[in-house]
Amino acid sequence: MTQPPLPTPIALTVAGSDSSGGAGIQADLKTFTALGVYGASVITALTAQNTRGVAAVEAVGPDFVLAQLEAVLSDLDVAAVKTGMLANAPIVTAVAQRLAGCARAGRPLPVIVDPVMVATSGDVLLAADAVAAVRDQLAPLAALLTPNLAEAAQLLGTDMADSEAAAQAQAEALFARCACPVLLKGGHGAGAEAVDLFYDGRSLTRFARPRLETRHTHGTGCVLSAAVTALIARGAPLKAAIAGAKAFVWQGLQAGASLGVGGGRGPVDCLFGIRAAPLPIQNFEPNE
Repeated sequence: MTQPPLPTPIALTVAGSDSSGGAGIQADLKTFTALGVYGASVITALTAQNTRGVAAVEAVGPDFVLAQLEAVLSDLDVAAVKTGMLANAPIVTAVAQRLAGCARAGRPLPVIVDPVMVATSGDVLLAADAVAAVRDQLAPLAALLTPNLAEAAQLLGTDMADSEAAAQAQAEALFARCACPVLLKGGHGAGAEAVDLFYDGRSLTRFARPRLETRHTHGTGCVLSAAVTALIARGAPLKAAIAGAKAFVWQGLQAGASLGVGGGRGPVDCLFGIRAAPLPIQNFEPNE
């Protein structure tokens, strides 16, 4: 007797929309698709942006963010959640309370928290009063917190780490402060290697890749956290998901230069694997 196929894993992204398609919800859904996961989304903000910068931001009301969350979680069997740009403190609080409710109801979800504060272009994406809400309300629910060096400094209220030893100390301080595993990303650092540090309260793991000289870095953090989320939704342990996501992003950074998208900081190519495959149709030329 033929066994029915297993259902496709489902991942949910709670984040802002990037009108240029390189970051946010759009990058997350592309990454989920590339890694064989069905993607659902909750939009927290609309941004008018491109590879050169962010022109405008329109936050979604927290009640409507909750309505989207409820619609997804009441119907779809979500296996993992990531949060990205949450815009302001009321949205952070609403999302944190709803996800905490899942745990109280006996259905805890692995949550990857990407504390998106500043765009690649340097534009601010998180209100100042929301930083504490991310740290104190959302991060304690996380299976993983993925700040970059600048975000870690803001969460801790200190200067940005200027060495690997300082980054390690901040990763450990974030774990103590937020009570969740931390992946401190080193892409904004210097040196021949881009080093991310994972600390889970027991040991420190160093994930390193050769640093790539490229301006095509738009959406890097979104793609990394989305890739971790997708791999966890597929059943990977946390460390294996981080290692796989690092490899995925590194390949996407390499492929990004060939996209030719935009005149500023171009996007990571999170569809490089799909783009290399044959089109799934035999003939798309019109009949004459």
